[in-house]
Amino acid sequence: MNDFLQLLRRNRNYRYTWIGQVVSEIGDHFNNIAVFSLAMETTHSGLVVSGVMLSRAVPAVMAGPVAGVVLDRLDRKRIMIASDLIRAVVALAFVLTPRYHQPSLLYGLSALLMFASPFFTSGRTSILPTITNQDELHTANSLTQTTQWTTLTVGAMVAGLSVARLGYQWAFVLNSLSFLASAVCIGKLRVAGSFRAKREALTEDQVLRPWHEYKEGLRYMRSSPLILAIALVGVGWATGGGAAQILFTLFGEQVFNRGPAGIGIIWSFAGVGLLIGGGVGHYLGKRISFANYRRVISICYVIHGGAYALFSQMHQFGAALFFIAFSRAGVAVSSVLNISQMLRHVPDEFRGRVFSTTESLTWSTMMVSMALAGIASQHHGPRTIGLVAGILSSTTALFWGWANWAGKLPEPQPLAVQPEEVEIHGEPTV
Repeated sequence: MNDFLQLLRRNRNYRYTWIGQVVSEIGDHFNNIAVFSLAMETTHSGLVVSGVMLSRAVPAVMAGPVAGVVLDRLDRKRIMIASDLIRAVVALAFVLTPRYHQPSLLYGLSALLMFASPFFTSGRTSILPTITNQDELHTANSLTQTTQWTTLTVGAMVAGLSVARLGYQWAFVLNSLSFLASAVCIGKLRVAGSFRAKREALTEDQVLRPWHEYKEGLRYMRSSPLILAIALVGVGWATGGGAAQILFTLFGEQVFNRGPAGIGIIWSFAGVGLLIGGGVGHYLGKRISFANYRRVISICYVIHGGAYALFSQMHQFGAALFFIAFSRAGVAVSSVLNISQMLRHVPDEFRGRVFSTTESLTWSTMMVSMALAGIASQHHGPRTIGLVAGILSSTTALFWGWANWAGKLPEPQPLAVQPEEVEIHGEPTV
């Protein structure tokens, strides 16, 4: 905690980034709880909830390659501000959804909102090495992720109670205002130079071939076994993690019969687990060796999947909340450690494409997982689907453990190596 406070006190740029994050992410959870609860209230269908999740996942996947190239070409600060302003308009349009009970309206607005999101989220991660020094980088990454999970804890709880008492429109208005506040904060960032990636000037041929640039980023990822493995464990997690996003709503509404407040409580306890895991991940990241880091990742995914499977089988609400928190703690530790490794080793030239590609791969897998869970919800109960989801997420530990045991996860070269010196034409070894 002292590391976090010192960072906020002495680093003006990070402080503004953090304030914007807090405001906008709390607003996000007002939107999430309101949309999912509205979908269940008007349709009573897990398939519609699955449709809303898919309408968010598909655009995020489609936007990933575009966002990566744009963030590595243009001023990342300006791209993030533009993303915030677009999302503010779209978020406000959600006030129409309680009046027009059409799932298609929820789908369309959710798609627009999520298409704009990767331009901000990948941009925020990409600028961390720009606004922090080497000593601050791990702490900044830990605080960014821990804050994300803190806002989940607070935002989901407050949003669930607020939607239940005040209605849906207020939730959507607050979400819109939160994006405007974030844009103001990002606008206050100042660095010597610019927020553009350090790279050679684009030729006319490169300007006209953005897909070529994106493939260049993919080749870089393939050439670095660790970076590729981190991206792939996100895919492994998402095989069950996508279903989990839908199941939170089904467990709150159908299994425990607690309505919007129940959905909010489950999400908030998931946030508590993430918050605890974030603190543990920050502590470990400053102390363990690279070899121990690789071992910890396997342990984390065993804990995550096993605890989620237990959550799905609990009949007491309190016991279910305990296991969902324990499950998310395992995910949080691995996330903090993995992102810190990527920030330390991915050159600035490729950072936007690497983070957006990783995000797109995760969303792609979540999309399939959500679709299957939505279809399965028409034939099987949430408990059965949850058990399968937990088992699938645990398989990530097997993949990572095998790669580590086989010596396929060497530590990459330090960032002191210039981007042009990094070989990006090798074949994958994971």
